[in-house]
Amino acid sequence: MASKTGGPRADESEAGGTRGGGAVDLPGFFADLVRCETRLYNALNDRLRERHGIVTSQFEFLRYLRDHPGARVADLAAEFAIGIGATSKGADRLERQGWVARRPNPDDRRSSLLALTDDGLRLVDAAQETFAGRLAELTAGVLDAPPMAAAAQAFAHLRSALERDQVGTPTG
Repeated sequence: MASKTGGPRADESEAGGTRGGGAVDLPGFFADLVRCETRLYNALNDRLRERHGIVTSQFEFLRYLRDHPGARVADLAAEFAIGIGATSKGADRLERQGWVARRPNPDDRRSSLLALTDDGLRLVDAAQETFAGRLAELTAGVLDAPPMAAAAQAFAHLRSALERDQVGTPTG
């Protein structure tokens, strides 16, 4: 029996999102992918908010800025496939909290470079431990190393192809 989303119910799906003959149920795969992402994101959001007073999107921005010093708002927007306006508002919120500072871009006076403050760096480093620990809790006993590695490789390959072909890139 199909769920309301058109895919198989969780208790009826076969391993790997396949049906008889090995064919992948693409609508079911998509539904599982989105629902897993949403549930993981929400659970991580709850833990980050509880322990650090931030949400997952803020953590991801801070982590990106830690790992890419001197990034621009446009770089964040491209990385997360979201619009420039929403990205700029997110950076503004981080700046108001004192976690991010803007400095002039010597190569382009129309943009600024974003940098973590010392408080921002301390926050993202502490939140990284919480994030990784909670994600490990959520996947432990459900995904063993080989399937997790295969899924990670498959999603990295899919993401690379989507980004290369600029699929799903926001227009504004």
